[in-house]
Parts: sequence; C-alpha cells; structure tokens
Amino acid sequence: MLGMKYFIATACAAWLAVLAPAHAQSDNAVVVELFTSQGCSSCPPADALLGKLSGDSRVIALSLHVDYWDYLGWKDKFASPKFTARQREYAHHARDKMVYTPQVVVQGQTRMVGSRATEVEAAIRKHLGEVRNNVLRLERVGDMLTIRADPIAQASGPIRVQLVRFSPSEAVAIKRGENAGKTITYHNVVKSWQLLGKWDGRSALVMRAEVEGAEPIVVILQADGPAEILATAVLR
Repeated sequence: MLGMKYFIATACAAWLAVLAPAHAQSDNAVVVELFTSQGCSSCPPADALLGKLSGDSRVIALSLHVDYWDYLGWKDKFASPKFTARQREYAHHARDKMVYTPQVVVQGQTRMVGSRATEVEAAIRKHLGEVRNNVLRLERVGDMLTIRADPIAQASGPIRVQLVRFSPSEAVAIKRGENAGKTITYHNVVKSWQLLGKWDGRSALVMRAEVEGAEPIVVILQADGPAEILATAVLR
C-alpha cells in the first residue's frame, strides 16, 4: 500500500510539473548563426567554435546545416533546404553574390567566416551593447507557448516572429566525403525554424503557438529581410 501511495504521489508530481508554466524574459544575449555542413572540410574549426560559444551566457549560438555540399559524397543528416534558403536570403538582402560555409551571421547583421574566432568575438562584443532588454516574454504551459512583446519604437517595417527548436548536442561519425573518418560533435543543432507571423512592432504582441517535446525553444523577433535581430528569448 505504501508503494502504491508513493507511485500515485510521484505520478501527480510529474503531472503537475508538466502543467507548471515555464517563463523566460528577453535574454541579454546576441544570436550567432553558423551555416555549416558535415560535408565541408573547412567547417570543423567553426563547429568547435560554436560549441565554445554555446556555453557563453552572452550568446544564443545556433548551428544551421545547409544541403548544398551533400553531393560531395556524404549527406548531412541535419541539413535542410530551409536553412540554405535562409542563408541565401541573408546574401540577397546584403547584396552578396555567393554563399559559403562556414559562415557566421551575428545578430542578423554582421557576416564573416565562421572559423575566425577573433572576428566573431569582436562582433559579439559590438552587438552586446545594442541588445534590447525586457522586450520579449515567453510562457509555456504544457504544449502551448505564449509569446508577449512590448512595442519596439525603433522598428520600421514588419517584424518576423520566429520559433526555433534545437538539439543541444549531436555526435556524428562521418563515413564518406571530405570529413570521412571523423567523429564530430555539433552543438545547438537547429531542427526547425518556423515563421509564426509578422508583427508591426507598434502595438503589444500576444501570440500563441503549439510546441511539443523537450527540445529548447528560441523565439526571435527580426526585421524583415532577414535583417537586424531585435529581441530574443530562450526556454530550455
């Protein structure tokens, strides 16, 4: 009987934990997007740098795997044409003529080779001074996420409200292609990047989205383009 009482108490506690709301305010951090590929021989140093940045509380580090190197003999299991399209959108907005890996984009604005640690860290420091605090708030109850944001006076034009899910760590044994024989650990591997809608930024934002599973959640408010990232928050 005592065992049954313990089971019931444990089950009730677990159910209450599921229903208990999880909250997040705007993170005092900048977003670093790394466009990478398991089929790119120059990417492992950038992947390692992103791993280091993923432990930095000032940074929301995200690894987006592109698919345009898959033809070299190894299909990247994390690659998505959506991530390739996002990188090409950045290039189009900046009037760049080409895309490449590894490439880092900091706060939606500063682009550079992803393995150049000194340049990446300098860009992070620069954008830290521009982060808007306490703009964005998240609350999750079960599988429902509520997104709230205050008006952003400096914003002009539509703002993208984006929902990102990622896996904190993934180890891959690469058997073919340029990185054949290597086992590489990838950090904050983006599994989905969803545009929930666009917001004018002039009135308070309240938006809800269904979320499932335990993967961390990032919400990013970004000027159309994609361009400047205006606010972000994370639920882990």
